[in-house]
Parts: sequence; C-alpha cells; structure tokens
Amino acid sequence: MSDIVNASSSQQRLLGIMTRLRDPRGGCPWDRRQTFDTLAPYTLEETYEVLDAIARGDYDDLRSELGDLLFQVVFYAELAREQGLFDFDDICDAISDKLEHRHPHVFPDAEGKISAARPGQWENLKAQERAEKARTSPMDDIPDNLPALMKAQKIQQRCAAVGFDWTSLGPVVDKVHEEIEEVMYEARQAVVDEDKLEEELGDLLFATVNLARHLGKKAETALQKANRKFEWRFRQVEAIILAQGLTLQQASLTQMEAAWQQVKKQESAG
Repeated sequence: MSDIVNASSSQQRLLGIMTRLRDPRGGCPWDRRQTFDTLAPYTLEETYEVLDAIARGDYDDLRSELGDLLFQVVFYAELAREQGLFDFDDICDAISDKLEHRHPHVFPDAEGKISAARPGQWENLKAQERAEKARTSPMDDIPDNLPALMKAQKIQQRCAAVGFDWTSLGPVVDKVHEEIEEVMYEARQAVVDEDKLEEELGDLLFATVNLARHLGKKAETALQKANRKFEWRFRQVEAIILAQGLTLQQASLTQMEAAWQQVKKQESAG
C-alpha cells in the first residue's frame, strides 16, 4: 500500500508542476504556447530516446527518458483538462478499462468469471473494440505516421488475423525474389521510370517485412540492429584507416574494404 501512496504523491507533484507551468500569470511562456499539434514532434523524439536508452542498456538514462515521455502524457492531459475534454485520471481509467477488457483470462467479468485464454483472443477483442467504434475494417485505426516498416508489419498482422496470409514460408520467400526481379527489370530500362522504380522498391521492402514477420521477427527492430552493427563496423574501419596515417577521403576503396574484412574477422574471432 505504501508504494501506491508514494506513487500517488509523486503523481500529484508532477500534475501540480504541469499546472504551474501552464499558469497564465506565473507559468512558463514556452509551456503556455504549446498545443496538441506543437507537442507531437517532441513526443516522437522522446519515444525514440526511450528506445535508444533501452538499446544501450543504460537504465539510469532510461529512468530519465521515461520521465520525459511521461511528461508528454501529462502535458496532453493538462491541455485536454483546460479544454474540458478529459484529464489525467480519465486517461488512467481508459487504459485500465482497456487492459481489463483485453485480459478476460486474468481479470473477472461483472459476474466474477475468468475466461480461459484462447489463441487469437487479443486480436479478436481489438476487432470487437473497432466494431464498437464503427471501425469495421482491419485497416482502421492503424496510425498513418508510424515508421514505414512498423506500419507494414501491422498491416500484415491485421490481414493475417482475418486469414489473408500465406500459411508457409515458401511463397513468402518466392515473393521476395519476385520483387527483386521486378526492381531490377525497372532499373535496367534504357529510360528509367523513376516513379515505377520507386513503386517496385516499395513492394520489395513490403515483401521483406512480410518475410521478417513470418520468421517471427520485427522488421523495424532487425533494421535498427543492422544500422547499429554497420555504424560500429564503419567506425572501426575509420580507426584502422586513421592508424595507417590516412583519412577516409584519402583511402582507396580497396583499402577500406580490406579494413572492413579485418573488422569482420576480429568480430568472428571474438
């Protein structure tokens, strides 16, 4: 119980700070100027900073970044409260209601009964919620501004939930090869149709995301890891080239490739 009391006290302190910052007479000019629209880019930035702290395993930084992200939620709640839309407690109640509804195998219903867990239960309950909001298509409520890889995977998951999906890996792999061939066909034209080439590249990326999904991986996460690995290797290449008394601009491609292979060999040995 003491943890709950302390959490409530901390929550009230944060909400009080937010109210003070927005005070028309003694608040912060920057905070008073903000709207839902102007805050949105900061929310995205704070989300990525949370993910970066997790990826680095820096949990002191994660605590700080989660606080920054929570402040975004509190800020939106204060804006909504001022406009008579909802407040922070309403947000907490909404997510609590949603979580209890989506976990009938954990939380009892009005009659005190707990359901048995069933495959596909989560997606079925989400579909029911969409229907209650007059959103009947599986494509409804997928955010437009999700990162492209994440959105592609979510679209595919929604399709799979209604049975529009390959049931084995073979056709998925074949589709990737097919899309590669279509990209190269457009790229080899005497006069390249840039729009068509871009379209085929998009199809290839979409098919690759589908392959990742069928292999049980998140494409966004896989690419983030690949980015970090490449960046680390490139920095090692740079160090090797500098140790040779050269800059990257002075080094030949052959020298850089040799350094790259050295780095990979050191990784394997380690």
